[in-house]
Amino acid sequence: MSWNAAIQEISLNPAEIDLPMEELLSIYPGARRTLFRLHHIGGCSSCGFEMRETLAEICARNGGLDAISILSEIHDSHEQDEKFLISPEALHAQLGSPDIKLLDIRTREEFEAVSISGSVLMTQESLQESMNLPRHQEIILIDHTGSRVLDAAAYFAGHGFTHVKGLRGGINAYAQEADPSLPRYNVEAQ
Repeated sequence: MSWNAAIQEISLNPAEIDLPMEELLSIYPGARRTLFRLHHIGGCSSCGFEMRETLAEICARNGGLDAISILSEIHDSHEQDEKFLISPEALHAQLGSPDIKLLDIRTREEFEAVSISGSVLMTQESLQESMNLPRHQEIILIDHTGSRVLDAAAYFAGHGFTHVKGLRGGINAYAQEADPSLPRYNVEAQ
């Protein structure tokens, strides 16, 4: 076994294959995207999974895939995703800087209920304006829990932006870890 493989094995927790997907997705928010991209699992109704299913169960019913190998792919993808995230504390330290653009991708109602000072609600108009920014502009994307910012960051990166990040844990984590004066809220599932 190579040194890199040994390091990778140490950082993986094999017990994670037995976690319900809901819990695994809280650890690795991009896991669904990774599963779909690499194995066409979880992206549509024909290949979907239940949140109570474990990775091991999903792998077993999808051709007997090796769950540890799939977990390794999820872990590797997560490490790449981390490069597109900024911590609530790091964002808080940068607030007020004219060098960053804060784009909030939540709904208008969520934005009006609570927002980070200096942020702009992402509308069709603000999206068009953002596409005209210099490609080296630092853009920070904000959602509720951090579950959607990676897709939005990938969208901007795909359009040539080189300094785009999503707020890890969303405004919920920001209110908890960086600015407790901001109210927190829950979104009810419909």
